Amino acid sequence: MNKIKSTKKELSAKQREELLRALKNRFEKNLNRHRGVEWGKVQAKLEASPESLWSLSEMERTGGEPDVVGHDKKTGEHVFYDCAAEIPKGRTSVCYDREGLDSRKEFKPKNTAMDMAAAMGIELLTEEEYQELQKLGNFDTKTSSWVKTPVDIRKLGGALYCDRRYGRVFVGHNGAQSYYSARGFRGSLRV
Repeated sequence: MNKIKSTKKELSAKQREELLRALKNRFEKNLNRHRGVEWGKVQAKLEASPESLWSLSEMERTGGEPDVVGHDKKTGEHVFYDCAAEIPKGRTSVCYDREGLDSRKEFKPKNTAMDMAAAMGIELLTEEEYQELQKLGNFDTKTSSWVKTPVDIRKLGGALYCDRRYGRVFVGHNGAQSYYSARGFRGSLRV
């Protein structure tokens, strides 16, 4: 009889413990990001969702420093964003999406923001989410983040990115096939 391999993405008990400890420490150091949210409730949701824990571990492993940034009262979900000051090196030099990558004739990067986020089980921040993140601190003062681009812009070949310069948050655009050493992506996860 053939054994079926599990495609579930789960962490070992030790990995879960280490990740929960890191998330709790970050949560406690940055209380301004999640006023009124209790760690015990967040931890209970995380422990009940092994796949979400795995996605958070991917965010952590790639240097995103995920943290709770809110609680959706309608759905009961806790919202996590990548809260690293700058985009981690391992998430830069990527095109926006597969279509953009495939359209390049030469000098192709190794990956795309959308493909990497999907592999991690997370979503790219939207422009609105990026603006909300920036209310919690100064992020991307040296880097920039691809953000989820509206379909009408993407159909025309473009993609949006955001960054913080001169004390303000800017939204810019490039062709989806472009990539830069200082541009990557930030993700979000709802648990």
